[in-house]
Amino acid sequence: MAQPAEPTQRGREFAFDAADHRAVADLAYREVGILLPDSKMQLVYGRLAPRVRACGLGSVAEYLQRIENDPVERNRMIDALTTNHTFFFREGHHFEDFNTLAWPDLKARLEGRGRVRLWSAACSSGEEPYSWLMAMFGSDRTKTGKLLAQDFRMLATDISASALAGAREGIYCAQTVEPVPAPLAKTWLKKKPGDQFQVDSMLRDAITFNSLNLLGDWPIRTMFDAIFCRNVMIYFDGPTKAKLQARLADRLALGGLLCIGHSERLDPSVAPRFEIVGRTSYRKVA
Repeated sequence: MAQPAEPTQRGREFAFDAADHRAVADLAYREVGILLPDSKMQLVYGRLAPRVRACGLGSVAEYLQRIENDPVERNRMIDALTTNHTFFFREGHHFEDFNTLAWPDLKARLEGRGRVRLWSAACSSGEEPYSWLMAMFGSDRTKTGKLLAQDFRMLATDISASALAGAREGIYCAQTVEPVPAPLAKTWLKKKPGDQFQVDSMLRDAITFNSLNLLGDWPIRTMFDAIFCRNVMIYFDGPTKAKLQARLADRLALGGLLCIGHSERLDPSVAPRFEIVGRTSYRKVA
């Protein structure tokens, strides 16, 4: 087993230089489209050091050699580099826009035995899709059960396997669930030992959590009535954003709602396919 390098390079446990960072950045861009400029060098080291340690290696360069022939560890590396920062009811205006502009018609469709499909892209650890369901269904369990018994499904995807594992389980600490309004928390969060709460199974069972690289192949043929893809495109360059937005538009039904992050904008090549209906909320028109 290789021995860890002496604590050089600003006290780092493992050897890591500019060439290593460029190699990691190039791989991350090819695999998932995220940009890791030189200013992110320390962040990258902090994310990869635990993986280097777990593999019993002495440098990031050795780790890069390992992942060339180890697809499992390669996926762990991408997982480590992926930022999973989210919280319940983040950018709440999107849930309000959905409830005002889309949910009345979709609810009526369900009551008429029609079909509704929603997609939380880049769902991270699950706070977004669970917030979405709580916001649209409110605190009436009986009505919610009747609607969920119809042809309703929410897809939630992310590239991070660890984030998806947590999302499926739906268990969060007390601090994490603080943003959930009290009536919704009382209805949909169940107290667990150790100051933890679990999302009610009625909501968990309504979501299909799947692994998906937004820049890779999509085994998706469904047309969605609304898509939330928020705060992921900030890590992409212009051409990557435009390509992703066009693909999202292709999977959105006419009249469907697209919500993106508050600091994100539609690319000029995609914007004509939508009308602005809220703060970074868009309705597909063509």
